[in-house]
Amino acid sequence: MALDLVPLWAGILAFGVFMYVLLDGFDLGVGILAPFAPDDAGRDAMMDSVAPIWDGNETWLVLGGFALLSAFPLAFAIIIPAVYFPILFMLVGLVFRGVAFEFRHLSRHRKMWDRSFHLGSVVATFAQGVVLGTYVQGIPIAGRHFNGGSFEWMTPFALLTGVGLIAGYALIGACWLVMKTEGELQAWARKKAILLTFGVAAFIGMVSLWTPFIQPQIFRRWFDWPNFLLLSPVPLVTLALFVLLLRSLKSGRDAVPFLAALGLFVMCYLGLGISIL
Repeated sequence: MALDLVPLWAGILAFGVFMYVLLDGFDLGVGILAPFAPDDAGRDAMMDSVAPIWDGNETWLVLGGFALLSAFPLAFAIIIPAVYFPILFMLVGLVFRGVAFEFRHLSRHRKMWDRSFHLGSVVATFAQGVVLGTYVQGIPIAGRHFNGGSFEWMTPFALLTGVGLIAGYALIGACWLVMKTEGELQAWARKKAILLTFGVAAFIGMVSLWTPFIQPQIFRRWFDWPNFLLLSPVPLVTLALFVLLLRSLKSGRDAVPFLAALGLFVMCYLGLGISIL
């Protein structure tokens, strides 16, 4: 009996992207928050908290790209031209933040490199959100080729997804700091995490309400009977995680907010996966 490798490679691709979002998301979030640190010592502590792991987390992105190119070359040839510029911006942002992270310890112009690290984090995160939004809304295809322009990705939905991902990564970055720091910096991160929780809830609500109306099959998948009943745990669990996140932040817990924030990303990833499969 022949072994069908398509589901296996699809699982590897989904797993690689999923692990990248979870593990690199919080250090991108720390970069997004870095300029707003209460002081220079707090900013140094923020950077030190991700120093041992930030570059290794990006290996998952390499795995996802390798899986897409190796197992699904036709999909790769269609998707990449559609999101060429966002991918380019993401790679430039990741390289920029990597250089800035290393040089800030060696240069006399540390503030310049701190701003560079922040800018690279914001650009890379926004570009990732735009790629995701473009994929969800659909890519025009004629035959076996991309049938669109260079700026096909520049749509309100994709741009909203990009901004929403910035807020999402900043949230898990703040929750990471709540777990890994203490004192004034931890209190600052806790306040930021509470504010970001409401912002992320607003973005998730807007994207969730918008997504079913992008394509008719997405609407039917979520609202046809009995799909509506079977998929109802997804929004209910997401709402419960928001409640858990806020309660844990206000009650002074350290690790629970980070786990709850990661749980929100898991549910969003699951919801988008249901929409596009």
